[in-house]
Amino acid sequence: MTRTRGATAGRLAAWLALVGVLAALAYASTYVPESDRPDPSTFFYRWDTFAGGLVQDGLLLGVLLLIVHGGPARVLLALRRPRSWPRAAGLMLVVFVGIWILGVALDPFLHAGEEQGLVPDKWRPEEAAPFTANLAFTMFAVPVVEELIFRGAGFSLLAARYGKGVAIVGTAVLFGAVHGLLIALPVLVAFGLGLAWLRSRTDSVYPGMILHGLFNGVAVLVGVAV
Repeated sequence: MTRTRGATAGRLAAWLALVGVLAALAYASTYVPESDRPDPSTFFYRWDTFAGGLVQDGLLLGVLLLIVHGGPARVLLALRRPRSWPRAAGLMLVVFVGIWILGVALDPFLHAGEEQGLVPDKWRPEEAAPFTANLAFTMFAVPVVEELIFRGAGFSLLAARYGKGVAIVGTAVLFGAVHGLLIALPVLVAFGLGLAWLRSRTDSVYPGMILHGLFNGVAVLVGVAV
């Protein structure tokens, strides 16, 4: 098992409670009437989407920092340089290509990209400003918060008590669950496995943030362009 200072049972319980609440809320949202759900054709073109995302991720980050406070936080969140940036870049490429191939292979059967229904299906130049803001948020803010939660604190807390194998699988499954999707769950879990494996091999949360941001950005831009 990986020895990590501050990886206490209390912090693990608090982290599991946070992730459990997020997953429950995500799956509960699937029962919202379709008429009350975000319109995928306008979701990325609205300023309230950007503002709501800032509030939500700000709250999540605040709760996470409370959980790891005094841990020390930087150790629990794996906020350190990877052992080797060139090696990390190679591993990031492996994960990116692998997940993209898997997504393409499964899409004819799952149509996973359509389940969440948040990526616009066409470009609207007259609303480029809110689109750019939401794209930047998706590429930078979302990956930072999600990686700190799962491959930062979650990985450290699980690995310290149960080993890296449990940390990789456990954070991947929970990462998939908090998105509240069923059809896309296999792809999300696979992405989580790749990110957790990257975290394990580099001993840093930073490569996962970069890869996560690139993946999000490419997915949105491809959705608009195709």
